[in-house]
Amino acid sequence: MSAIIKPTDYKALLDMGQTEKGIKLIKDFFQQNLSTELRLRRVTAPLFVLKGTGINDDLNGVERPVTFPIKDLEETQAEVVHSLAKWKRLTLADYKIKPGYGIYTDMNAIRADEELDNLHSLYVDQWDWEQVITKEQRNIEFLKSIVRRIYAAILRTEYLVCESFPCIKPFLPKDIHFIHSEELLKMYPDKSIKEREDLICKKYGAVFIIGIGGKLANGEPHDGRAPDYDDWTTVGENNLKGLNGDILIWYPTLSRAVELSSMGIRVDKDSLLLQLEIAGKLERKNLYFHKKLLNDELPLSIGGGIGQSRLCMVLLHKAHIGEIQASIWPEEMIKECKALGMNLI
Repeated sequence: MSAIIKPTDYKALLDMGQTEKGIKLIKDFFQQNLSTELRLRRVTAPLFVLKGTGINDDLNGVERPVTFPIKDLEETQAEVVHSLAKWKRLTLADYKIKPGYGIYTDMNAIRADEELDNLHSLYVDQWDWEQVITKEQRNIEFLKSIVRRIYAAILRTEYLVCESFPCIKPFLPKDIHFIHSEELLKMYPDKSIKEREDLICKKYGAVFIIGIGGKLANGEPHDGRAPDYDDWTTVGENNLKGLNGDILIWYPTLSRAVELSSMGIRVDKDSLLLQLEIAGKLERKNLYFHKKLLNDELPLSIGGGIGQSRLCMVLLHKAHIGEIQASIWPEEMIKECKALGMNLI
């Protein structure tokens, strides 16, 4: 079991009834703002997909999906989704969405290999979104413009929460800071990835770290990314690789950086082939999703996921994600959290 972060003198600002009202307020308001900012229509998403199609997100490549046989399909195996990164791009094509418009959905997933702590649960819920773009928009400046619009929606949501619950005070900065993971490594060469994130987020309050997945100067990636959705090899500004990144904020309640969103411009044919080769996964070229992309049957896109429980947790100033969502926790964690004032649902 992962170690629990134990904030000093923690006391929940809202009781369980108020918390449920706050969760609904945040979810209703934020998704409407996200939809308006990025011109997204809501679609219905699957909880599971067929195994062997290449549609499921394999995250870092080591997490096991929850699988089950389907009786009426001759015991064909299905997988509970890890995320909808590739499914959304197929859906953009199915709906014939034009550039500048897109889709969003409620994504619910099970990640059985997750290490449970204040921020991580077996159950994952996020707003998964995807927007069609043009070839000319496959650049860092366009990526930054989308990040700013998402962050603006987060700020408006924080304002509403503070107006609705006066005991909650705002803490997010007005602007989000951009930095490439390579530049971050140069700033703190003797620090771990987690320490680098904490230091940069504590300095600026809200940060978008560009370039997640490709190897840095020290031979290690800042974090793992599957090779077949985000583009982490295309060279962007300042001759640095990567057209993707993470939105993180400094969270005073836990005194650490917290990731709210992972997103990026998606691979085109060239970057897909390059990244599959780097990852040693070229055999994926023959999977359903990959063949459609290589045959020019899928639009260019940008997309990502924004954690629903994670966003509610930080805007309601909670110390554990289990105060926001119902999941399964080790008995000793439940007892320890209760003693610390964190009542897990």
